[in-house]
Amino acid sequence: MPPTRPETLGWRDRFEGGLARTLLALPGAVQTLLAGGRRVHVDGQDLAAELQLALRLMSLAGRPSFETLPVPAARAEAARAAAVFAGPPLPMDRVEDFVVPGPAGDLPVRHYVPPGSEPGGPLLVYFHGGGWVLCGLETHDEPCRFLAREACTHVLSVDYRLAPEHRFPAAADDALAAFRWAAAHAADLDVAADRIAVAGDSAGGNLAIVTSLLATRDGGPRPVFQMPIYPVTDLSTKHASYRLFADGFFLTEAQMDWYRGHYLGDAAASDPRASPLLAGDRSGLPPAYVVTAGFDPLRDEGEAYARGLREAGVPVTLRRHEGLIHGFVNMLSLAPVARAAMHETASALRLALRGR
Repeated sequence: MPPTRPETLGWRDRFEGGLARTLLALPGAVQTLLAGGRRVHVDGQDLAAELQLALRLMSLAGRPSFETLPVPAARAEAARAAAVFAGPPLPMDRVEDFVVPGPAGDLPVRHYVPPGSEPGGPLLVYFHGGGWVLCGLETHDEPCRFLAREACTHVLSVDYRLAPEHRFPAAADDALAAFRWAAAHAADLDVAADRIAVAGDSAGGNLAIVTSLLATRDGGPRPVFQMPIYPVTDLSTKHASYRLFADGFFLTEAQMDWYRGHYLGDAAASDPRASPLLAGDRSGLPPAYVVTAGFDPLRDEGEAYARGLREAGVPVTLRRHEGLIHGFVNMLSLAPVARAAMHETASALRLALRGR
């Protein structure tokens, strides 16, 4: 199936995206009125008005939830949604698609070189979200371009193998292999081997953490920085935020059950490569900037990971964006509040990769 890009969308999808952008640019009070007239307040937090309206629009659109579809149809729907809400691509000096050696064959990657990047500058190896089942290079083109430009860093986006065709630990193995390739070929990428970070959102955040853990335990090279964004850190249990945000805030408990089943199969959820929160020794791991969303089933396990790093003496910053929902990295051109959060995230990355 060819990738879905904004320019390939039909008129209905283009209309849906345009309408959403128009409504989400209205004043907050108007957005709240259109979303039902009352702010959503849970666990001491107020949901951002524009995201409350976005969720209302998604509900009215009546699109099927991923876990109700066959895997190929769910992938097509995820690709369609990403294309509908993506803005015009941010210009780069260079964007190159190629393959690198992986544990089971060629591993597709995309290399972003932002305007004004310095020779021998930093590199971010990025792992996309999608529950280890959905998404790829195209669905996460916008956030990768954004991070490359705003953090002024090269970005290498990794198209790791997906479940259920390739179950755990295939994605973790691919992520580690891609990082090791980047470290070994820093000169070919025109980046500094000692300034390579890892990041990812959701399942990709899990892979960034697991890569940091395995690379450190294997004696290196290891990332100089890890930046998991609303990561999955514990597939062995459901933390309290699952109860608070089980349904109605984009990512649902039912979807997470579907992802977990496809990814793990019969594998043990207690394996630290699946649930890095359960890794016994976190000492020596790279410094971290951990991002969570207030209205997210995964919030509490991401924050537990940050606490574990702090207890192990690893420098860590935890940033909870209280009014946001899971998936905000794919809402940059749709919701100003999501774009502001990603500006902050990119600033933290830029400072970290410049040794400050």
